[in-house]
Amino acid sequence: MEYEQLNPLQKAAIALVAFGTEVSALVMKSLSETDMEKLTVEIANLRDVPPAVEEKVISDCYQIFMARQYISQGGVDFAREILEKAVGKEKASIIISRLESSFKTSGFNLLKNIDSRQLVGFIQNEHPQTIALILSQLTAQQAAAVLSELPSELQAEVALRIATMEKISPDILKEIESTLEGHFDASAEGDLSVSGGAKTMAEILNVIDSAAEKNILQSLEADNPDLAAEIKNMMFVFDDIVLLDDRSVQRLLKEVETKDLSIALKAASEEVKSKIYANVSERVAVMIKEEMEFMGPMRLSDVEAAQQRIVEAVRKLEEDGQIVVSGRGGKEDIIV
Repeated sequence: MEYEQLNPLQKAAIALVAFGTEVSALVMKSLSETDMEKLTVEIANLRDVPPAVEEKVISDCYQIFMARQYISQGGVDFAREILEKAVGKEKASIIISRLESSFKTSGFNLLKNIDSRQLVGFIQNEHPQTIALILSQLTAQQAAAVLSELPSELQAEVALRIATMEKISPDILKEIESTLEGHFDASAEGDLSVSGGAKTMAEILNVIDSAAEKNILQSLEADNPDLAAEIKNMMFVFDDIVLLDDRSVQRLLKEVETKDLSIALKAASEEVKSKIYANVSERVAVMIKEEMEFMGPMRLSDVEAAQQRIVEAVRKLEEDGQIVVSGRGGKEDIIV
């Protein structure tokens, strides 16, 4: 039995057996009859679970439990930040994704699927305290996007109310959520739900053949340069450096300043760091690591800016045909 081959139901069965009968009984009581039957069958079919597999399942459960606690303490961004420090960026994203998919849809969660400009139109005539409360329930990125779209005088007042906000009565939260849910039910056929957008287009272009990609982007650049730039920014992110072959990484490093690279790697995944270190000399790798330590703590915005400069270098080299990003369409165009 391999951990990677287990489905979620099998993992749940292993976890319940590991937790013991008392805990399992409490969990079973909260399940629907159908889920209870499925789990019971799975538990009955368990045979000789290796200790390493059981330990991995228990570790996953612990991480998810802790993530839920972090979310309840300070929201998804707070949970993500702590988990990234504890288990790394990639693992943290997986844990948060699992939890977000299991959250019950609520008025506030529905807001997270709405374009910031459309959300501004919905809330800008509300009382500043109500706007502040709604923004406090969003991710930091979305709240910032909405706040930047509000009139300047309203921006300051809402920001102040967010900064000075204390614990909110659950009754008030429920009342606002109820209003939001009612609005979305009435707008189900409207245009508030974002099913497309630049991100979706970027995802499509990442897997389309290179000729079609080039044609689409050229047309977009002629008609809407800002939108084309936005899509390009989403098509390749810093962590995608692992998609480059070694020759392309080495070519990229010739275009990147060592200082930018050192700053960018401060918040990079271990996979990206390994990819970079494998394509420089041992002396250069040591120099980069020493410079990272010498820099000390840095603002995340500065690190992200350095990463973006490297991403722009990747895009420029790819457009010039000097490097190849694997995982894209158009393999027939690659000469080996």
